[in-house]
Amino acid sequence: MSDSPGRSAGKKPPKNSGNPATRRQAQGRPEPRRQKVGNPSWWVPVMSALMIIGVLWVATFYISQGRFPAQIGYWNLAIGMGLIMSGFLMTTRWK
Repeated sequence: MSDSPGRSAGKKPPKNSGNPATRRQAQGRPEPRRQKVGNPSWWVPVMSALMIIGVLWVATFYISQGRFPAQIGYWNLAIGMGLIMSGFLMTTRWK
């Protein structure tokens, strides 16, 4: 007994079928390979590291009262926030 009405058990699907998978099967072509969905393996560690380093940069600036990590004044805040924002922007592309 067949699973679809009107077809005998040994009959191949028609070559002009509207279903692309059935058409490929009837023509003897293999299924196309699916592309890998997701990010490269380095994506999450880099994203996390950027955000953590940014927070540590800003915290070090405030705790040391501006003497560390670099003596460039309030530009340390811009660097720290830039690192945090870079990591945050990477989260929008995380799959």
